[in-house]
Amino acid sequence: MEQKKSRFSNWMRNSITARMLVVGFLLLVLLIPLEFVKSLINERAYRQEEVVREINEKWGNEVLLSGPILKIPYKVIFEEKIFNEKSNSYYTKTKESIENAYFFPDKLNIISQVDTKPLNRSIYESVVYSAAIEVKGNFPIIDFSDTDIADENILWEKATVILKTSNLKGIKTTPVVNLASEALSMTPQYSTDYLNTIQSNYIANAKEIFAAPLPFSFDLKINGSESLKFLPIGKETDATMKSNWHSPSFDGNFLPEDTNKEISKDGFTANWRILQINRQFEQSFFGHLPDLSASAFGTKLIIPVDEYQKSERTAKYGFMVIGLTLLVFLLIQLVSKIYIHPFQYVMIGLALVMFYTLLISISEHSNFFKAYAIAAVSVLALITVYSRAILKGFKFPLLICASLASLYGFIYVIIQLENYALLVGSIGLFLILAIIMFASRRIDWNND
Repeated sequence: MEQKKSRFSNWMRNSITARMLVVGFLLLVLLIPLEFVKSLINERAYRQEEVVREINEKWGNEVLLSGPILKIPYKVIFEEKIFNEKSNSYYTKTKESIENAYFFPDKLNIISQVDTKPLNRSIYESVVYSAAIEVKGNFPIIDFSDTDIADENILWEKATVILKTSNLKGIKTTPVVNLASEALSMTPQYSTDYLNTIQSNYIANAKEIFAAPLPFSFDLKINGSESLKFLPIGKETDATMKSNWHSPSFDGNFLPEDTNKEISKDGFTANWRILQINRQFEQSFFGHLPDLSASAFGTKLIIPVDEYQKSERTAKYGFMVIGLTLLVFLLIQLVSKIYIHPFQYVMIGLALVMFYTLLISISEHSNFFKAYAIAAVSVLALITVYSRAILKGFKFPLLICASLASLYGFIYVIIQLENYALLVGSIGLFLILAIIMFASRRIDWNND
């Protein structure tokens, strides 16, 4: 029995196959704490999203705004057949209901100045903005002659102007629509729709003033976060947006014109020009105003890839870092004939896992580069000193330090890249494979 234990022990110490199986098993075991680290990153990222959402809700969420829409009620006369049980026959009763006609502007010009600023709560940060919006344009001649609505059924005296917006909470000035010489004050109307309605008081002499094209204008100051978008309801819609935010993401159904779009570290300027032919809805609706938010255009004021996203992307390479590092120790063990105990492999693997906990904890209080550098240097120093005690010399520990430093540097470069990450990663892995094949070419693999 003692002889069998001795033979098994010798096989475990001297067999290449046995040592590879042990290292492979330990690599799989080390995936467990690595998964815990990934869960921690996701948990912290979710907490950040939760805090940012709370900040945005109190300041003002995303803003989607339409230009002014002319709303004119009209009567609909219809006949309804009613069954009389006493006479066992039908009789006709004339009824009427009130519907609304909606008319969009011919020209709509929107100029917005968006000033952003960070809001902090504890270690978390959100970017919010205050926008000063100036809207001008003109309504066309309002003519019902192409419809079957009789003149006497049009309720001109109840004509109003409405605005549609997704964010009533963020409005900081009561909008007043200047229509010709009249200033129309606006009040919100109850609605459960995504786009809330703000409606003016009745327009005096609406029939007379809409017999010719009618200019309008209004100013609005509004707080928001995440994005600012507009509905292109004008027959010709021109929009200009200026901001001090350096990383906009132009979003929605239309992109700004490339000829005069400017983006720099000091902010951006963008211009849109959208014609009626560019979108899939007409200039007037009768009976019901549909939700046109799918046609919106504008800008997302996004925060570039934050520390949690970068940490998550780094952790995805954890299996490769741990696997390659253990493989380097295994090759050194095979070449130098120095025995490395499985416990020592576990300690090395746990030190590599600690890199990610250091990275995420330091990055919450500093920038990602500094956190990455501190975590990498700490782990490199720890593993180099530890391997010096295992391998009894300076040659192999320095090799391990250089290999691990190159690997961490390679991963950092990949994380910073966007368009070329896959290409650089593939070339890097090919070179790593070539180096391993070259380094292991003289090992006697027949020692099983």
